[in-house]
Amino acid sequence: MSKEVILKPYHLSKVIQEHNELVSKTNATCGVSNGIYTRYKHPIITENHIPIHWRYDLNPETNPNGLERIGFNATLNSGAIKWNDVYILCVRVEGNDRKSFFAIAESKNGVDNFKFWDKPCVIPPSKNSSETNVYDMRLTKHEDGWIYGIFCSEEKDPDVPESDTSSALANAGIVRTKNLIDWERLPNLISGSSQQRNVVIHPEFVNGKYAIYTRPQQGFITVGSGGGIGLGYIDNMENPVVKDEKIINNKIYHTVYELKNGLGPSPIKTEYGWLHLAHGVRNTAAGLRYTLYMFMTDLNDISKVIHQPAGHFMAPKDEERVGDVSNVLFSNGWITDNDGTVYIYYASSDTRMHVATSTIDKLLDYCMNTPEDKFTSEGSVQTIIDLIDRNKSFY
Repeated sequence: MSKEVILKPYHLSKVIQEHNELVSKTNATCGVSNGIYTRYKHPIITENHIPIHWRYDLNPETNPNGLERIGFNATLNSGAIKWNDVYILCVRVEGNDRKSFFAIAESKNGVDNFKFWDKPCVIPPSKNSSETNVYDMRLTKHEDGWIYGIFCSEEKDPDVPESDTSSALANAGIVRTKNLIDWERLPNLISGSSQQRNVVIHPEFVNGKYAIYTRPQQGFITVGSGGGIGLGYIDNMENPVVKDEKIINNKIYHTVYELKNGLGPSPIKTEYGWLHLAHGVRNTAAGLRYTLYMFMTDLNDISKVIHQPAGHFMAPKDEERVGDVSNVLFSNGWITDNDGTVYIYYASSDTRMHVATSTIDKLLDYCMNTPEDKFTSEGSVQTIIDLIDRNKSFY
C-alpha cells in the first residue's frame, strides 16, 4: 500500500477526532461579572460543531481525497426551549451558499456539549410566497398545547428592476409542532405593514386571542416610518391576520434603539410582570451596532411598559465584536429553569452562539431598580450624582 493511500484516511480521522473533542469540551464561567449575568468563556455552537456527516462524503470511493463537500459559514440566532429535560436550541445554520436553515442541537446542562440531531429540520415551504431563505426562529410553548416557531421568511422583491438582485421582502413565517420533528406550516403573517421581522408569539391567550409582538417596517433593512416593537392580536393561527396592532416600545433618538428595535424571545412571566429581552440598533461610523436591552410589561396589561432600564443590557465584548457581521449581539432564545435560573442564548457578530446565565430575581432587580433613561447628557450626569450622594455614607 502506498504512503499516499495511508495518509488519506488519516486526514479524515483527524477531522473526526478534532470534532469529537470540540463538541465534548467543558465550558467555564468568565471571572468578571456585573452581577446581573455571567458570561461563559467559550462559544457553545460554531460552524465547526456541524456534524461531520453533513460536511463530508465518508465513502472513500467517491471522496478519495477526504474533501469537505458541503461547507458552513455560521451558526447563529437560535430559538430555545426546555424539552424532555434537555436544553434545546433551534439553530440558524448558514451554509457557504448563504442559505440558512434550522437544525436542532441539545445539551444536558445548557452551557456546553451541545450536539446536533442527526438531520436538519424539514420546514415545509410557504404556499403564499416565493420563499428563498428562512432564519431566526423563535420557539414558544403556547398554552394551546402547540410549540410555535415564528421566523423570517425572505423572498426576492418582485417589484424592483430585473437588474436589482439584492432587494428582498421579509415576512413572518409560522410553523407549529408537538415533537420538534414534524412541522406544520401555517400561512405567513398577514398584517397592515409591507414587511415584518422579529415577530414573536405571547405564550398565553389574551382575552381568548393570540397576542403577537411585531416589528412593522417599510423596507427589508430600514424600517422607514415603521419600526418599534408592536403588539397585535390574532383570532385564529390558521388565518393569522393581525388586528389592533400598535407600537408599545418605540425607537428613540440617541439611544441604543434609535434606528430600530425588535423583540428577542417570548417574554418570561413573573409575579411582578413580564420580562422582555429585545435588541436595539444604532448607527455608527463603523456601521450598525446591535445590543440587547430589557423592559417589563404589566402582568395584566401586556401593552403597558412598566420598567425599562437605560442603555444596553448586554453588548458585544472582546472577540464577540468580530465576525461575519461585526459589532452585533442578537438573541431570540432564553430558557427558565424551575429554580429560577435563566439561560440567555445569544449570537455574536452573526457568527457563533454563546450563553450567559442569570436568575429571575436578578433580572427583576435589574429591570425594576436600574435608573431609566433621561434622554440627555445632563440627565445622565444627574443620575450618576444621585447615586454618588446616596452612597456617601457607605464609602
